Amino acid sequence: MPDGVVILGDHSITVDDVAAIARGRRPAALSRGARERMATVRAVVERHVAEDVPVYGLTTGLGAGVDTRLAAADLAAFQRRVPFARAVGVGEAMPAEEVRAMMAARAAGMAVGQSGVSPAVAEALVAALNAGFHPVVPSIGSIGAADLAPLAHMAVALLGEGEAEFGGARLPGADALARAGLAPLALGVKDGHALVVANAASAGRGALALVDARLALDTLDAAAALAMEAFGANLSPLLPVVNAARPAPGQAAAAKRLLGLVAGGHLGDRGPARRLQDPLSFRCAAPVHGAARTALAEAAAAVELELNHSGDNPVVIDGQMLSNGNFDMTGLTLRFEALAQALSHAATISAQRALKLMSPGYSDQPRFLTPLGPSRAGFAPLQKVIGALEGEIRARAQPATLALLHVADGVEDHAANAPAAVTKLRESAARLVVLAACELIVAAQAIDLRGGGELGPGAARVFAFVRSHVDKLEEDRASGPDVSRLAEAIRAGGLAGV
Repeated sequence: MPDGVVILGDHSITVDDVAAIARGRRPAALSRGARERMATVRAVVERHVAEDVPVYGLTTGLGAGVDTRLAAADLAAFQRRVPFARAVGVGEAMPAEEVRAMMAARAAGMAVGQSGVSPAVAEALVAALNAGFHPVVPSIGSIGAADLAPLAHMAVALLGEGEAEFGGARLPGADALARAGLAPLALGVKDGHALVVANAASAGRGALALVDARLALDTLDAAAALAMEAFGANLSPLLPVVNAARPAPGQAAAAKRLLGLVAGGHLGDRGPARRLQDPLSFRCAAPVHGAARTALAEAAAAVELELNHSGDNPVVIDGQMLSNGNFDMTGLTLRFEALAQALSHAATISAQRALKLMSPGYSDQPRFLTPLGPSRAGFAPLQKVIGALEGEIRARAQPATLALLHVADGVEDHAANAPAAVTKLRESAARLVVLAACELIVAAQAIDLRGGGELGPGAARVFAFVRSHVDKLEEDRASGPDVSRLAEAIRAGGLAGV
């Protein structure tokens, strides 16, 4: 295989592999082992058809139609009807990167070798992904008991219907396939159901959301360290002996990261701290950031479980096709909800640190960090933006997983609403990067006004990064463009390795 290809089927793939395919346009390929497993399992499907065994979605209808046996002559046609009937999504189209992530997740699930799909269908899905063929997929339609609607729109485009994006143009599905050099997909028994039955939209989009959440937390570490430098913070809460006294998950590692950024500077050298005890937004940075990192790791484990195992129903095991509930996403959803709440806590203390730096009573700096006196606004108006961002992140920490309607004539009487949890997290992570950019700008201003004292080498690199994109505030100016410019630089990887 060419260098850089993500191989599906031999080894576990990670959220970073999905991001590499979805955002980095890395090619994917099915392993030889995956092809062999799919061929073996496909023979089981064909045997069940030949023996006319009742199997959900193969020889029976779906959902409430489980009590309907299909005629032998209708089996293949039924599989084509499956995605068309479920292409009911509404709302704005998913971005191409999210569609690619969903396609990659579904191909990875097929590569496990328990779905019973025709190997040619899995190969066609990977070929479409590598060709840059992106079905137009509405963003609303799944409640997380298999992402039927998003995957159905994907399948319909692969069949040459619906719409797809190729080369930057939105086209009828057949035209996009032709431009990509691909043939419309041909479906056999089980294939239509196998395309739509998994939670690939939640898993794929979830992987991207987690990569974004990690970037936000990395940025918050940098922002908190720079704020500590600007505030003249007491470093005792970051000491290893302090964090060993109550080894909460993630706390010691978070403290080590923060201490590493400020180590070697004036905070560690000057003797007694400016304050005996700092406000909790400074003092509790390690516990809060550590809890968020722990929640991130648990959410990533939940997504990677979905990426590397079969959530199909039925699943083919040891020559049998077995009905199951392995598509249920309660575990993943709860972990995403916990991470969204953890990000909200991290957002709140970031906002509070920025506000404290602007308050003379806490920071011993000019009010709102203006060097030109009280006739200037300084960063006072930015407090509204900080408050708005923190409020939006907090609103997205509210649970989305409770009290869903029962559907399919009461047969499908539970769902976890994973898509909504994923969307909330993605939106929170995006806002958290902007909030961290606000804190970085405020902290850099406070450092410039304070003057004197060496920063720790890590914090100095952060400060230099900020100043390479945002000048010190002298006369009042519009700070919104500064924040946006810095946030874009962060998303482009400008803080990586700091």
